[in-house]
Amino acid sequence: MSSKPVSVNDAPGAAPVERPDLVMVVDDDEDIAGFVAFNLKVHGFEVIRAANGEEALELMETRRPDLAVVDWMMPRMDGVELTRRLRAEPLTSALPVIMLTAKGMTVDKVVGLTAGVDDYLVKPFDTAELIARVSSTLRRTKEFREVSPLTGLPGNARVTREIVDRLRGGGDFSVGYIDIDRFKPVNDVYGFDRGDEFITTMARSLHRAATVAGKPSVFLGHIGGDDFVFICHPDQVLPLTKHMVTDFESSADQLYDPEDARRGYIEVPDRRGGKQRAALVTLSIGVAQSTAGGRPFDDYRAVVAVASEMKKVAKSQPGSYVAIDRRRGDSETDDVPLG
Repeated sequence: MSSKPVSVNDAPGAAPVERPDLVMVVDDDEDIAGFVAFNLKVHGFEVIRAANGEEALELMETRRPDLAVVDWMMPRMDGVELTRRLRAEPLTSALPVIMLTAKGMTVDKVVGLTAGVDDYLVKPFDTAELIARVSSTLRRTKEFREVSPLTGLPGNARVTREIVDRLRGGGDFSVGYIDIDRFKPVNDVYGFDRGDEFITTMARSLHRAATVAGKPSVFLGHIGGDDFVFICHPDQVLPLTKHMVTDFESSADQLYDPEDARRGYIEVPDRRGGKQRAALVTLSIGVAQSTAGGRPFDDYRAVVAVASEMKKVAKSQPGSYVAIDRRRGDSETDDVPLG
């Protein structure tokens, strides 16, 4: 299930270039927010600012920070509530949060830690402590929370742990393996930058579809390149995939050059100097099911193998397609055209 993430740095001969870590500073106090932002920039961080929790959530629709420095006391939505909201959303669940607070009581720290705060800075603090805590929190996060740098979604190791945990839990669940059809021609014609836009668009479509699917929360993962994973209750599979496909195809159409979108294909140069037509992107989705009385699984690798098998079945069909494995032994799958 692993593949190489798409990035401008993956172009042949290109030297790896790391972008600065992006820190979101959330504080309604202009002086403190300015102090924090200035010192972070001086030490090489990129910074965006929000005046309260609601503004921060809105900004995160379009920007994906690597860390948030959040004030405890703010109007409209305080830092603890913001942290709870971040932890509840798939795209921001792994975002590290450092809380700025004048509160020194142990009980207050317990409240914050319970909400999901990673570290604290008690006011007043100096520049050295600020930079040290931000740097160490980012380092720990990169070491222990494998996250796709492009989409902010959990990567291979976290996906594996989630499947293992579901198997141990014994409840019904489904694992969906998503592949963007004809993604390579997009990179060949438009370049890696445009390809990255298709990937981030897919992540946003997944997030919106997961919201529509409701409870229980849907787990989302990005395992590299144009390959994504979702883990949910079996009853959520069809509403999730139908909304995902509709949203993604509509959004992806806007990423093509107008002429290509209008005629419904792109022209890809071949080795002989000619051009081959490649239809616009669609989605192939393979789904493995672990349900009471269904196909038994005792190893996460078997679940992954079945999802991969079903993805190949979906890929053999025209348009966006979901192939769901419902076999108790060696028969019965559901093939559902979605596009």
